[in-house]
Amino acid sequence: MGGSLGCHRSIPKDPTDFGCGKRKFSAACNFSHILVNQERLNINTATEEELMTLPGVNRTVAQNIVEYRDCIGGYKKVEDLALVSGIGATKLEAIKLEICVSSRTSSSQHSPSSLRKDPDHQGCGTGININSATAAQLMSIRGVTEKIAKNVVAYRVENGPFKSIEDLVRVNHINSSLLDKIRFQVFVERSRAPSTNTNGGLTCTTKSHPSPTSFSYRSDDLDLPPGGPTQIMSVRPSVEPPPGLRDGKPVVRVATWSLQSCSCDKANNPGVKEVLCMTLLENDIKLLAVQDLLEREALDKFCVELNQGTLASVRKWKWPRGTWKSVVSEKPTGHSSKGVSYSGFLWDSSAGVDLKDATVLEAPVVNGNGSQAYPVLYLAHFLVGSYELTMVNVHMKATASSSAESNGKNHNTDEVKCQRLSPSIQETLKAEKELVVLGDFGCPPQSSELDVLRKEKLCALVPSTQFTNISTRSPQGNQCLDNIWVSRSFKKIFSGQCTVVREGLTNPWIPDNWSWGGVASDHCPVVAEFYADVSPKELSRPGTAAVDRRDIMPKHER
Repeated sequence: MGGSLGCHRSIPKDPTDFGCGKRKFSAACNFSHILVNQERLNINTATEEELMTLPGVNRTVAQNIVEYRDCIGGYKKVEDLALVSGIGATKLEAIKLEICVSSRTSSSQHSPSSLRKDPDHQGCGTGININSATAAQLMSIRGVTEKIAKNVVAYRVENGPFKSIEDLVRVNHINSSLLDKIRFQVFVERSRAPSTNTNGGLTCTTKSHPSPTSFSYRSDDLDLPPGGPTQIMSVRPSVEPPPGLRDGKPVVRVATWSLQSCSCDKANNPGVKEVLCMTLLENDIKLLAVQDLLEREALDKFCVELNQGTLASVRKWKWPRGTWKSVVSEKPTGHSSKGVSYSGFLWDSSAGVDLKDATVLEAPVVNGNGSQAYPVLYLAHFLVGSYELTMVNVHMKATASSSAESNGKNHNTDEVKCQRLSPSIQETLKAEKELVVLGDFGCPPQSSELDVLRKEKLCALVPSTQFTNISTRSPQGNQCLDNIWVSRSFKKIFSGQCTVVREGLTNPWIPDNWSWGGVASDHCPVVAEFYADVSPKELSRPGTAAVDRRDIMPKHER
């Protein structure tokens, strides 16, 4: 074989000589069938014994890697290994530089376990399907440049799908030498048998579909991940958006949604992008406060999708999508498990919603190391219809054990601890009239941490008995963490409609532990409806009828 295996540079050229290396290998370890790729271990062909040479990989984890590999038909990218039980993101980082992914189409590349389960050695579905991949996907193939990737797409558009891998030599700048280098990273597939897909408890049968690109994307510039689930057709709830009127009066729907450590990579995930954009359209949400953005640029990804409509579901939405704009705090407003996070707003300017200004409300430093015990708030003034609305976007860090959900405990009590709102916010709240304080409060509305809001006569629209978290294991949730608080004057124009959206929050392209079909966020969007055509005189008039939350409970429209 020659050379070394994985990043194990101590392996001698003669694999049978185990005494010369720094790492001890089992005598049962057979290297003859391993494809060496730049000194890395190919996780698509390695046996359990070989996988156990990786740092931190024991027998159980090695078995999980092989079992999951056989289940999905082979890993398509190194990052897929994070979905294996016992690996996760942390361990993946430790071994990432020691592993690689190549196709299993060649019989010389199969591990014994894969040969037993796949006697015909068919590698269909492993690697990149050249008949459906975008230019961005093709560029993930080692040796394929941007120019070559675009030539492949152009050739496919002009001549139809490739009939075999060998047809690639007809593409400009691809010769037989390059083809030999990339043939184990690609495959040709023109059709696939119908399959059954489950999404959020909904089941449907999908027709043949070579890749998610064929249905959802029409742009060569999209960064669609090369790996993904076998079942890729998402199922959206069959709904029509609310009519925009309540009792004959125009209304505007305002919402809050904590996006759970949303980075640009997460925002680019086609499943996450579809869930967020379609949830806004299906629920006629015109102004959204978001929390937990790991990168300021992440929110703009959704804004662009809503305006341009590259996803099939967004593009085919038969009602107006609107004209969307976004703004994100200049400074961090919170902390997540992955570092500092930002807050922002997303709104439909075609619905008469316009941003006047936005600013970060600095919290006082209360200890010597410069850290803040109080959450940093993001305040914005919007012009909504005929009035000016002040929105305070809140992201408070909860400190309750994350095991609460897995243990099945209801942490809707004072067990949940979170940051306390700074007393200094009272001066800000007093200066604002039409006020909405919304976001992820990290605790139920009756918590003492929110006493400041009660002192200013603000009212929570979501009762503590209504849960706002979600997961595939607990679809109905068990905590009330997100809420919308309104001032007394603004409560007068609350229509009585407050909804915690639970449907349509999963997608086959979203990872769920070491499977697929997860939720876009462990928080549900909370939506409240307000009358839009109200004059300032009506807001300040004492005799204006107000909706009493004690008499009218939220109506769950979905």
